Amino acid sequence: MLYQIYEAQRSLMEPFADFAQAAAKLYSNPLSPFGQNPFAQRVAAGYDLAYRLGKDYEKPEFGITTVDVNGIDLAIHERVEVDKPFCELRRFKRFSDDPKTLERLKGQPAVLIVAPLSGHYATLLRDTVRTMLKDHKVYITDWKNARTVPLEQGEFHLDDYVNYIQEFIRHLQGIYGNCHVISVCQPTVPVLAAVSLMASRGEVTPLTMTMMGGPIDARKSPTAVNNLAMNKSYEWFENNVIYRVPSNFPGAGRRVYPGFLQHSGFVAMNPDRHMSSHYDYFKHLIAGDDASAEAHRKFYDEYNAVLDMDADYYLETIRIVFQEFALVNGSWDVISEDGELERVKPEDITTTAHFTVEGELDDISGSGQTEAAHDLCINVPKSRQKHLEVKGAGHYGIFSGRRWRDTVYPQVRDFIAQFREGPMVKGSGKTSTALKAPAKKVAQAS
Repeated sequence: MLYQIYEAQRSLMEPFADFAQAAAKLYSNPLSPFGQNPFAQRVAAGYDLAYRLGKDYEKPEFGITTVDVNGIDLAIHERVEVDKPFCELRRFKRFSDDPKTLERLKGQPAVLIVAPLSGHYATLLRDTVRTMLKDHKVYITDWKNARTVPLEQGEFHLDDYVNYIQEFIRHLQGIYGNCHVISVCQPTVPVLAAVSLMASRGEVTPLTMTMMGGPIDARKSPTAVNNLAMNKSYEWFENNVIYRVPSNFPGAGRRVYPGFLQHSGFVAMNPDRHMSSHYDYFKHLIAGDDASAEAHRKFYDEYNAVLDMDADYYLETIRIVFQEFALVNGSWDVISEDGELERVKPEDITTTAHFTVEGELDDISGSGQTEAAHDLCINVPKSRQKHLEVKGAGHYGIFSGRRWRDTVYPQVRDFIAQFREGPMVKGSGKTSTALKAPAKKVAQAS
């Protein structure tokens, strides 16, 4: 019922938000009679803020059309490579008219960025994608809003998430011979599980695995997010935060954890900061500081756009990751695409180099939670492991913004470059051909 009440309120607010938007334009237009009023700028700012607070935020676009590489603009074509019921695998293909640049692009490594399915859209990683495109072929998991997925598409479980990742990895391996994987926040756990299962079956695993700010071991330095999941029972979550999608959406009747509840939780973590930010936005409008006002709009267009998560996936993540700690306890069994029950054993990973990144001030995944991956992958040589703690960085700072671009990305880029090819086969003196990308296929990609 709560979801229906929320939707009714949103529908009721929609005309008022539209009115506020129109009034803001009317009072801010110097050619309008209303714009001649000495208080017009303040009135326009007030209406604009009211519009921003009351409007409905849809999924943003990635909007990456060009990328500058060494002074040369590369055209970017965004397309869906694999379309699954709950996720799209998107590729950002690069184009250039410069022969030397094109030749360099063809030889660059392919990277699968696994975006979090934790309330926000994959576009939250826009800066991550844009930066990675300078030196890599980039793919990203673009998770769908569960309320748009019809019931006939079936349920979505954490096991399905793990299986999706394996399918996407195999897709890139089929094109390039192998790939590199980067997981940000929540997907660090299912990505590690996916690679572990591939290793246990004897499949070729990704060359590198970069895990950033994720709850590999949520027992370490628990944050407010961890404490909520740990201190409430599974039944509490099922009874208090799971609702059915209203009839006005394609996924009507589907059990979900609504995005608006997750958004409320995000805001509740730092309410003073958000109030201050909105007040600053009001002052920037009055002062005519368009650059600062636009920066505010861009941030909240992304931050306020949230999606629903399928109930089974959400509840299983709470139980397995934050209550049973099944990954670190060695008790996690995943149902494969073939219906087989398989135990997740990170110790079976032997060749995939892994790099963990944490933010010193991360209030989502505490210190040591991501680094714990090194204690699980005990059969990966120490020479193929790396950890970075980013001083002064919060959760978002390790994958977006100045610290990501200036501090984290150069090390991620160099780590991927260091392990671009498979490990040396003992006694052969040559790189393992099983892990080497076929030259023909690499040459066809850009």
